[in-house]
Amino acid sequence: MNVLFLCTGNSARSIIAECYLNHVGQGRFRAFSAGSSPKGEVNPLALATLRAHGVPADNVRSKSWDEFALATAPQMDLVVTVCDNAAAEACPVWPAAPLKAHWSFPDPHDAAEFESVFGAIRTTVDRLAALPVETLDASALRRRVAELGPHR
Repeated sequence: MNVLFLCTGNSARSIIAECYLNHVGQGRFRAFSAGSSPKGEVNPLALATLRAHGVPADNVRSKSWDEFALATAPQMDLVVTVCDNAAAEACPVWPAAPLKAHWSFPDPHDAAEFESVFGAIRTTVDRLAALPVETLDASALRRRVAELGPHR
């Protein structure tokens, strides 16, 4: 299952979700991340937090969601917004009309907040990775994925 995590700047929350799902997805998931207005660099505290938890963060970069709307991009099965700003924006039209969900995580600013947000993302992504996605129909999968995220 290909999963695209979106956030406005694509420098922290979406990067953390991408790296963590690739780490725990055990080949069942392939995660990507992007932003509507990418900052162009990954927040160093996001990278430090991932490394502190043994999560590889090699070759990640801040990039535009436009890259994933191209016909040559990997086809997404699920698109998840992880910040409220990105959820409110008009997203590109995704090829193959993937499932969509919104998981609201606060924007971290210091090391303690990054640790807290990492924990929340880890819990939610672990629940996603535990779903029997191969056996759920689209309706059941849509409902289960929507129920996973934190709600504010």
